Amino acid sequence: MTAQKFHDHFSAFANRYADFRPHYPAAIFDYLAGMVPRNSLVWDCACGNGQATIDLANRFDRVIATDASQKQIKSATRHSKVEYRVATAESGGLADHSVGLVTVAQAVHWFDFERFYAEVNRVLMANGVIAVWAYGIDEVEGDAVNALAQDYYANIVGPYWPPERRLVEEGYRTIPFPFHEISAPPIRMEMKWDLDALLGYFSTWSATNRFIKANGYNPLERLEKDLSEVWGERERTRLVTWPLSMRVGRKERA
Repeated sequence: MTAQKFHDHFSAFANRYADFRPHYPAAIFDYLAGMVPRNSLVWDCACGNGQATIDLANRFDRVIATDASQKQIKSATRHSKVEYRVATAESGGLADHSVGLVTVAQAVHWFDFERFYAEVNRVLMANGVIAVWAYGIDEVEGDAVNALAQDYYANIVGPYWPPERRLVEEGYRTIPFPFHEISAPPIRMEMKWDLDALLGYFSTWSATNRFIKANGYNPLERLEKDLSEVWGERERTRLVTWPLSMRVGRKERA
């Protein structure tokens, strides 16, 4: 198999990514904390700005967080229990059979699955756990507001989503997952955002940034105008929800 190139869709707006991406529910990390001992080494792969990393560090004694983007690593939140490294998912640089838990938040769809899973099996201890999760398209409180958000996702920037986005839309149901699978509990993901927070989130989308590069203007300017007409007071917060898909498995014994 030809090695898959690292597609860096996020370095150019690493700081915005840190500011505007939604936070993962605590229930994810509470669940994972019950899967392996607290003293297990955790590998948070493709950690980005450390959104999942810090929650893991609050529940485990040591976390190694890697990302192929140096800019993302530089923007990541520091923590005494976290060691950040620049490394690809397919070559994380960890020792054989040293890791109790591997986590991948909102990123496994970018990977070369065959090479990544080989790396996971190399670094995981016997009976170690891998957990991957992603959230899909958001729904926003209010029919008129939500209609504009859905149109922006599907029609305005829809043609600019990388093809890997389809795996997220399918809830990771179609990705290969060669582990002894464990049924994860349903977990709800939601935020209360004002208009600026929602627009900031849309600005972090790879499709938004690919649209700008292709067309030379920012589609969010028109969306902001349209949303302002139906949002109400700009500071008003609305409930934003995402479908969260999670796959969890234990390393299969040789």
